[in-house]
Amino acid sequence: MLQSLKNKKILIVVAHPDDEILGLGGTMSRLIRNFGITAKVIILGEGITSRSDNRDLDLWDTHLKEHRNNIYQAQKKIGYHEVSIHNFPDNRFDSVPLLEIIKVIEKEKEEFLPEVIFTHHGGDVNIDHQRTFEAVVTCCRPMQDEVVKTIITFETMSGTEWRASTDPKHFIPNVFISIDEQSLNDKIAAMECYEFEKREYPHPRSPEALKIVAQRWGIVVGVEYAEAFCLVRNIC
Repeated sequence: MLQSLKNKKILIVVAHPDDEILGLGGTMSRLIRNFGITAKVIILGEGITSRSDNRDLDLWDTHLKEHRNNIYQAQKKIGYHEVSIHNFPDNRFDSVPLLEIIKVIEKEKEEFLPEVIFTHHGGDVNIDHQRTFEAVVTCCRPMQDEVVKTIITFETMSGTEWRASTDPKHFIPNVFISIDEQSLNDKIAAMECYEFEKREYPHPRSPEALKIVAQRWGIVVGVEYAEAFCLVRNIC
């Protein structure tokens, strides 16, 4: 898989600030350092205002500015090349016509021309993650002139693993990317940049938990650390 991504233009489409780190922070770090990829991140939502009863951007103005600054701080830790930030309402993507989200992704895709897109698992408990996945799949229909040949989904800790055990939409990875200790440390350091999202152990977004998850997937495939993904489509 890593060789197939070498020197590719990769678009990462996420719902919230920090999802890009939780989902594939370690993989991005390794691909950028060792495989020459060009990575662009699209962050669709503002990521905070759902913590109030009503979406009041003025009330959250100071926090939103800090949250945006945290994005750039995290970007420096990973080293990805470009980020595009949008303002869809946090945890309220279902209040927005799906077409509006699709149009944003389509425009970004037309400008960047990626061969590969990474995005959320469609079965996450978070509605914004679900809608992001739906929008990505819709705007990358496998038509003759479609530039995106590969769609890969990732887990987002505190959003994917909380799906009910009886639900059929569980994340069942079929691609595992080995990451080294530096890549894992880059991921943890980037996540710690997010003042409003980082948590203490045993929360899934804590540094200790992120390392445990990387070890867990590593154990599954016989390496020290790994991140897990689901290959949705790959046109060769």
